[in-house]
Amino acid sequence: MTEKALKPIKPFLNYEEQINNLIEQKGMIVNDHKFAVSKLEDISYFALIDGYKNLFYNPMTRKYKEGTTFEDLVALYEFDEKLRTLIFRYLCHFEQKMRSLISYHFCDTYSEKQEDYLNAVHYNNSGANKKKIAALIAILDREAKKSTDHAYVVYQRKTYGNVPMWVIMKTLTFGQMSKMYSFLTTSMKTKISRHFDYVSEKELIQYMKVLTLYRNVCAHNERLFSYKSRFDIPDTILHRKMKLPQNGNKYKCGKNDLFSVVIAF
Repeated sequence: MTEKALKPIKPFLNYEEQINNLIEQKGMIVNDHKFAVSKLEDISYFALIDGYKNLFYNPMTRKYKEGTTFEDLVALYEFDEKLRTLIFRYLCHFEQKMRSLISYHFCDTYSEKQEDYLNAVHYNNSGANKKKIAALIAILDREAKKSTDHAYVVYQRKTYGNVPMWVIMKTLTFGQMSKMYSFLTTSMKTKISRHFDYVSEKELIQYMKVLTLYRNVCAHNERLFSYKSRFDIPDTILHRKMKLPQNGNKYKCGKNDLFSVVIAF
């Protein structure tokens, strides 16, 4: 089997060449040359043009729809930027609540000693989870015993010789925290999920998988408004009450798109 031939590498273009390409080759209207250069400097051609052209671009003709201006793409980018800021704010609220609940219920069940959250026995350490739990514990162990990136961790270590879970939780990423929740014992996951009405421990895992990916999109300034995650949130009473369109038994929207994040909130 022969390998598929690769396309020629796209050459580097300076700002003037990028703008000329948009005008002459792609049919875009650039009303303010200086403004266009400043935005390409601030955002980059790839992030702005390749990231937001889809609504304005005809892939068949490989040109922009008649009347499309450079300012149209900037306006869409800035709208998406405001949307990311709004969504990220509430993702952070949820993230902080989960950090608080996990550390509270873990310490209430075991203790405030770091040796407890470094003990695989205190997780759902089944065959399928063992390697992943070991990897998580290795991260926790490094943060508790060696990390110097967080002054509050160093203080706990030097002052008490112990870094409790409510401190170490602040060092974890959203994704790491999400995995930690999924590795907890069933009874502990249930205690935590009860803080969210009508959400089971399994459903909370589904929500966190989706919210983790959207959190990363917001944090890395990626295109948000049309992003779809590879995971779905559970069907909810809101899907049914809003009579969202379905394809068979599957909802066409509100499952892995931005609307699913709104439903989750």
